[in-house]
Amino acid sequence: MDWPQFRGPGGQGHSSAKDLAITWSETANIKWKRAIEGTGWSSPVIQNNQIWLTSASEKGKSLVVICLDRATGRQRHHISPFSVATPVGAQARKSALELYLAGIVRLHPKNSYASPTPIIEGNRVFVHFGPYGTACLGTNGKVIWKTRLPHKTYYGPSSSPVLIDDLLIVQCHGTDVRFVTALDKNTGEARWTRTHEARSSKRTSDNSESTPLVIQTASGRQLICNVAGHVLAYEPLTGKSLWSVRQLENYAQVPRPVFGHNLVFTAGGYFSPVVFAIRPDGAGDITESHVVWSVRKAVPNNPSPLLVRDELYMVSDKGIASCLDARTGTLRWRERLGGNFSASPIFADGRIYFFSEEGVTTVLAPGRHFRKLASNKLDGRIMASPAISGTAIYLRTDHYLYCIARSASP
Repeated sequence: MDWPQFRGPGGQGHSSAKDLAITWSETANIKWKRAIEGTGWSSPVIQNNQIWLTSASEKGKSLVVICLDRATGRQRHHISPFSVATPVGAQARKSALELYLAGIVRLHPKNSYASPTPIIEGNRVFVHFGPYGTACLGTNGKVIWKTRLPHKTYYGPSSSPVLIDDLLIVQCHGTDVRFVTALDKNTGEARWTRTHEARSSKRTSDNSESTPLVIQTASGRQLICNVAGHVLAYEPLTGKSLWSVRQLENYAQVPRPVFGHNLVFTAGGYFSPVVFAIRPDGAGDITESHVVWSVRKAVPNNPSPLLVRDELYMVSDKGIASCLDARTGTLRWRERLGGNFSASPIFADGRIYFFSEEGVTTVLAPGRHFRKLASNKLDGRIMASPAISGTAIYLRTDHYLYCIARSASP
């Protein structure tokens, strides 16, 4: 199976792949290892024999799109659709407020200029670099269209785009303007745009970098946007507002929502992170009527949650993993994995994989009791969520992309 977008085919971190490696190291079960120029926390996306990912120079002076051969890791395309006119490097000693007023992005320590994950569909690849540009590329390496969606990001870009039918949906929740827009995937022209209101005009940090999720409900499809101050649901083809849930004490939403058991699960919010389980069958403000449960302990700021059967799994940025009953929020177990976490977990081959910033992957058996299967260390830092295709895990560190497969050696 291919891995076409952030968090896989359904956008929720699940893969149907089998025969994946359980253990690996720098000297075991590594099919190939490819150096990746620059810095980027975008996930790789995979279709047929192509792997696509984005990267940027450390100071944001160049933004690149790279295509690798899936079998060998050899580079097939190298494209630079955009350049950054005012990178942050020359202004590094200025305060965050000075940079913001000058229209210059100062990256959060956990972010990069190439954090949004591309989407691949057919012979097209869609890439997004926040306010620096959005583009459609052919899988032959040619630029088909490109556009810019102006907004100021306080900590740099990270919200990944979403495809539905003939629309490319992009969330631009900045410090100056906050909107979600649907672009015609064939031309890049806007088909609809909906703005979000800030909680306060004085909150310059009131931005969000979460990736939306399209869900199928009994009454139709919904686009779920987890933004600062609210969880918002739209009709994805028209942008019509459907419902909202208030989360006024939170800002800088990062985790992508997940959906199951007729519940939308959202997480995140710096300073006061919370998990909401929301029934998506209401209209208007449904904060008081449709939030089935909420949890505030050991909630992630950055890693997305993972729904596997009847349990919701999550790991906090400080390495505390939790398993909750998805329908009730009841705690099944909570254990310290160790390390710090930004990448989102995945479920594949009957196992759950958690990836720490320190380069350690912890493999667990799903279920109501904590059961650790393996712990695997690579040399680099892991910030990007992985991809899975065939019988291999594609894991990006700060300097390399690894193809991890059973019985493989470097």
